[in-house]
Amino acid sequence: MRGERRVVITGLGTVTPLGIGIEPLWEALMARRSGIRPIDAFDASGLMTRLGGQVPPFKTADYVPKTYRKSVKVMARDIEIAVVAAYVAVKDARLKTRCMIERGEMEGPTNVDPARFGANIGAGLICADLPELAGALYTAAKDGRFSLARWGTEGMANLTPLWLLKFLPNMLGCHVTIVHDAQAPSNTITCGEASSHLAIGEAFRTIARGDADVCICGGAESKVNPMGVLRQQLLNRLVTGCDDRPDGACRPFSASRGGMVVSESGGLIILEALDHALARSARIYGEIIGFGASANTYSWSDPDPEGTCIAAAASTAMDDAGVSAEAIDLVGTVGTGTREHDASELKGLRLALGGRFDGMAAIATKGSLGNSGAGSGAVDVAVCAMAMFHSTVPPSLNTEDPDPLCGLGFVTGDAVDRPIRCFLSVGYALGGGQNAALVVRKFEE
Repeated sequence: MRGERRVVITGLGTVTPLGIGIEPLWEALMARRSGIRPIDAFDASGLMTRLGGQVPPFKTADYVPKTYRKSVKVMARDIEIAVVAAYVAVKDARLKTRCMIERGEMEGPTNVDPARFGANIGAGLICADLPELAGALYTAAKDGRFSLARWGTEGMANLTPLWLLKFLPNMLGCHVTIVHDAQAPSNTITCGEASSHLAIGEAFRTIARGDADVCICGGAESKVNPMGVLRQQLLNRLVTGCDDRPDGACRPFSASRGGMVVSESGGLIILEALDHALARSARIYGEIIGFGASANTYSWSDPDPEGTCIAAAASTAMDDAGVSAEAIDLVGTVGTGTREHDASELKGLRLALGGRFDGMAAIATKGSLGNSGAGSGAVDVAVCAMAMFHSTVPPSLNTEDPDPLCGLGFVTGDAVDRPIRCFLSVGYALGGGQNAALVVRKFEE
C-alpha cells in the first residue's frame, strides 16, 4: 500500500431507489426488495422500455442550510442527488461541518479542518432541462428551421443567465464543497460507471500522501430522463419485454439476462486518515488498503471479451494492498445484466482471482437498483462495507439462474452470516475507457 497514512471509511451516504440513507438501503436489500418500477418522471410510452429506478421524492432544501436554499434553483437532478448524499454521508460520519452546524443539527466548533477537507466526486452526462431548452429552440426557429442568428438574438434570451450552471459535471463537487466548506484538493471525474471507484481511489491517495485528513468521495447520476434512456436504447443495452414484471427485469449474470435497467442514485463516502478518525472516536466501517485502475484498450464501445482489462485493475488493486486472492472473502460486482459486459466481467474476475473465484461470496445490486452510471460504484462499495461491518452477505436479486461462466456465490435466499476480512470491489465504464478496483479490509488497530 502506497503512502504512510492509513485511510478508513467513517461515513456512508446513499440515495437510491430503495431510499435515502444506508440503513434503508441495507434493510431493503436484506428483504429482497426491488426499486425498479414503471417510470413516472416523464412520459416513457414511446420508448422500448418504460422501466427505471427512481429515487423516492425528496426536497433538496431539507438537506442544506437555510441560507443556501436559493441555490437549489440552479441544481440539475444529478446535483441534487449528490448534495443529499453528501449530507447523509456527513451525518453518518458524525462530522461537524459548516452545513451541520448552520442547520443546528450539531454544535460547533467543527471537528474537521476545512483546509484539510477534500472532495472527489464522479459525474455523468447531465441531461438538460428539455422543456426549458425546447422553448428557447422554438423561438430560434425561422420558417420551421433552426436559425443560429435567431438563437443568438432571441433563443438564448429565453434561458436564465445561470442556465448552464445546472449542467456542468463539476457542479456536483462545487455545491457539495461549498455547503460543507471543504477547501482541500477537489476533483471531478467523468468516466461513466467507473467514476465512483476512481474518485474513491483518488481520495484514498490524497489522504495517504498527507494532502488531506478527510475526503468526501463517490459519485451521483440520474439516467432516468428521456436522453438517458434513449441513449442506452440506441446502444441496445436495455432489457425489453419486462414492463409487466419490473422486479425481475434486470438479471445480473443470469443465463437468461437480457439487458440493463436505467436508474438514478448517489453514493458519497467519507474517507478519513486513521489518526484523525481515532482522535474523534469515529465509527469505522473498514480500511482501504489497495486501489488499481486500467484502460480498456479493446474498443471504445465494447467490453473486452476476455476480461483482461478488468483483471488488470483488480490485480493491481490487490498488489497495491499487498494481498493475494486468498485474502479476499467477498467481491462487489458491477453486474449490469447486459450479456457481453457480464461475460467480460466474469472472465476478468476469474483471471484475477484464479482458483479463489469459484464459490467466492459476491454481491450484485443492480437487480434491485438498476444502473445509474457514475452513481452506481460508490453505492456498491457502501453495500460491501456494510456487509463486512455486519459480517453478513445480503441477497442479490435475480441471480438464481446463473450463467455457466458464473462460479461466484451469490446469495439468492435469506442473507448469509459470514465473516468478511477483506473485499474487492470493481467498476468499469460500459462505453469503454476506464476500469477500477478497490480492496478494503476489516479495521484492526
